[in-house]
Amino acid sequence: MRITLNSILFLGFLFQVGDLLADTDPWKESHRLENVYQYDAALNALNGVSSDNELVLLRRGWLYYLKGSNSKSIDNYKKAIKKNSKSLDARLGIMLPLMAQQRWREAASNAKKVLEVAPWNYHAHVRLMATEEALKQWSELEKHARSVHERYPSDADPLVFLARAYRKQGNDKAAAQAYKKVLELVPDHFESKQYTK
Repeated sequence: MRITLNSILFLGFLFQVGDLLADTDPWKESHRLENVYQYDAALNALNGVSSDNELVLLRRGWLYYLKGSNSKSIDNYKKAIKKNSKSLDARLGIMLPLMAQQRWREAASNAKKVLEVAPWNYHAHVRLMATEEALKQWSELEKHARSVHERYPSDADPLVFLARAYRKQGNDKAAAQAYKKVLELVPDHFESKQYTK
């Protein structure tokens, strides 16, 4: 029997493919599937990893949120918080499905718990401003957005919240000034362009 170089190369290729299939990393696979919007498959990829693992709980919370299963997302984030009450990731994460369910006060409570530990955490502030807007706390939102803008002057989000707060309180001149500053940062910002026409 004659063994050719092509036969040897083909056998080597088959062994490599077999090794890859036998050694699929569940984390890598889960992230790969998330990137192609296959959230159920991304969740299933983690089935072999202990469900008591804090990182699995955080990951499942995120993936359930992405697929719109907000109650399951909240359950996983709550388990992660119970496992590690100091986790800022879990508190920031749980805000998203709470906000999706319009549970504004619970979302705000989690943001405030993050800010107790990390006073200028950007994500906590932005999500808290969103809850203040949803709750129509215009005066509070104005003060908050102004304060966040001072710390993050090159970011447009605090200015947008500030402009909305001014507008809802009838201060059109201040709203216009805030929207003009937004346009300096994001020249094509739709809301700001509409308001400053």
